[in-house]
Amino acid sequence: MKKIAIVEDDEPIRSMYKFKLEDSGYDVYTAVNGQEGLELARTIKPDLILLDLKMPIMNGDEMLKKLRETVWGALAKVIILTNLSKDEAPAILKLLKVERYIVKAHYTPKEVIEVIEEVLS
Repeated sequence: MKKIAIVEDDEPIRSMYKFKLEDSGYDVYTAVNGQEGLELARTIKPDLILLDLKMPIMNGDEMLKKLRETVWGALAKVIILTNLSKDEAPAILKLLKVERYIVKAHYTPKEVIEVIEEVLS
């Protein structure tokens, strides 16, 4: 069973994706900010991380930068799932490899699951 980490501070969104991904057969773990997400990723080494950008304590771009500095994290698959347009995204993201950049408002949950399945296949 593939492991997915959801790093998202918005509880309804986090819960909805957790439910939908578990329903699709994934083992799902969650974190509410980048600091928790970084610890979670280092501990469980998920097959994929769904990462929000705007969060308290540590933003998603800060988490991704720290993750990419580790041996395992340099190769981790990450999908940015945010409400920031690409133009609003922190410039550092251009230097940090991500599989996809998804603006939440432009995708249905079903479409996000399809992207996840594509990235993991």
